[in-house]
Amino acid sequence: MNYWLVKSEPFKYSWEQFEQDKKTFWDGVRNYQARNNLKAMKKGDLVLWYHSNEGKEIVGIAKVVKEHYQDPTTEDPNWVVVDLKPFKKLKKAVTLETIKADKMLQNIGLVRQGRLSVMPVSQEEFDYILALSEQK
Repeated sequence: MNYWLVKSEPFKYSWEQFEQDKKTFWDGVRNYQARNNLKAMKKGDLVLWYHSNEGKEIVGIAKVVKEHYQDPTTEDPNWVVVDLKPFKKLKKAVTLETIKADKMLQNIGLVRQGRLSVMPVSQEEFDYILALSEQK
């Protein structure tokens, strides 16, 4: 299994809307590195859901339920989507401020490549973020 992080601006598509929809395809990616990350996602992979711009925090975990296919929002064959479904809302959101201040997460893509919208996360980083979300 692989682990990922996706960014969504909550005013465009929030975790709450995602939970109501029960499933979505992840579209709108127009960066080749992010696109390649979508292509690398496999069914069953877990995905951290990050609210960007507003909140700046990881709020939940999604699961990949369908691997990449042509993005239906464009006729350009260079762009793909994956299908995600909600897996778990975090007990406590993990803020970007917390992530940046933690030495264990200094190399996470969210800090190193802040503008990338889809990125891999190591299992250690994923597990550590989950542990942070359980702390009071």
